[in-house]
Amino acid sequence: MNTGRKLGYGVGAALAFLTVMLVTVIVIIGASASSVEDPGYVDRVKSWQAEREENLQKDTSWLTVAGLFWLREGENWVGTATSNDFVLPEDSAPAIVGVFKFHDRKATFHAEDGVTITQDGKPIQAVELEMGEKHAIAINELKMWLHYSGERLAIRLRDLNASYRKEFAGLDWYPVDPKFRVQAKFTPHAEEKKVEMLNILGDIEVFEVVGYVDFELQGQKVRMEAEKAREGTLKFTFRDGTSGKGSYPAARFLRTEAPENGKVVIDFNRAYNPPCAYNPHTTCPMPTKENRLEIRIEAGEKNYGKHS
Repeated sequence: MNTGRKLGYGVGAALAFLTVMLVTVIVIIGASASSVEDPGYVDRVKSWQAEREENLQKDTSWLTVAGLFWLREGENWVGTATSNDFVLPEDSAPAIVGVFKFHDRKATFHAEDGVTITQDGKPIQAVELEMGEKHAIAINELKMWLHYSGERLAIRLRDLNASYRKEFAGLDWYPVDPKFRVQAKFTPHAEEKKVEMLNILGDIEVFEVVGYVDFELQGQKVRMEAEKAREGTLKFTFRDGTSGKGSYPAARFLRTEAPENGKVVIDFNRAYNPPCAYNPHTTCPMPTKENRLEIRIEAGEKNYGKHS
C-alpha cells in the first residue's frame, strides 16, 4: 500500500506551502514596517528645508554678500563714485569712503576726512585689517572685511539691501524620498590628509579629509571622501548625475552627524547648494575626483534660479 507515502507527500506539500506563505507574510510585514518605521521623517526634512530658506533671508546670509574686490598692491580707493577702484552700490555710502592700502600681504583702511566708519560699533579713522567678518568695518548698511581665495586677498562686501536678497523667490527641492537616506560605513584615515581643491574661481584651497564612506544607493556602490567639520561631524562636497541637469552645476554640500561605531547616516534629502549658487561674489570649493559621482541623486536642493 502507498498510503504512508501519499500521506508523506501531502504533509510535505502542505509544509512547503505554509513556508512560502510565511515568507510572503514576513516580507509584507517587513515592507510595511519599513514604510512606517519613521512616520515623522518627511516632516522633519521639510522643516529643515524651511529653516534653511528662512536663514537665507537673514542679514548674515549669502544673499547679502554683494561684492568681492581683489586687492592690488598700493592704494585701492572705495566709494560709490565710479572713479573708485572698488565701486559700492549707488546711494549706499559717500562718493569716496576711503582707501585700502595693500603692501606685503597686509591691508590697512584709511577713512576719508568727514566719513564715519565703525569697527565693532566704535568709530575708527584708520585700522589694519584682520581676516574675517568679525573684524569688519561698517558704514550705513554696508560691511567690508578681509577675505582670501587661495593665495589671493580681497575685500568682501555685505549689503543688507543687496539685490540678491530683494529678488529671493524661495528654494526649489526634489521631493523628499526616504530611499536617499542610507547608512554608510565610515573608514577614518590613520592621519588626517591635507587635500588641495580648486574653488570655483580657480584658486587652490586646502581642506582636511578625515576618511571616506562606503554605501549602496539604487543598487550601486558609492564611495565619497569626508571633510572635517565641527565637533567631529562630516562634510561632503559632491557632484552627481543631476549636476547641471536639475541641481547646481558645480557641486552640492552635505553634512552628517559624527560617525558612531564606524557607521554614519547619509541623507541626500538634506543636500544643499553652496553659496555660489546664489551670487557670483563667493568662493566655493569644487569636489575632488572621488566625489564626482555618476549616479543621479534626485534629492535635496535643486538649482537656484538665474544665479547658476
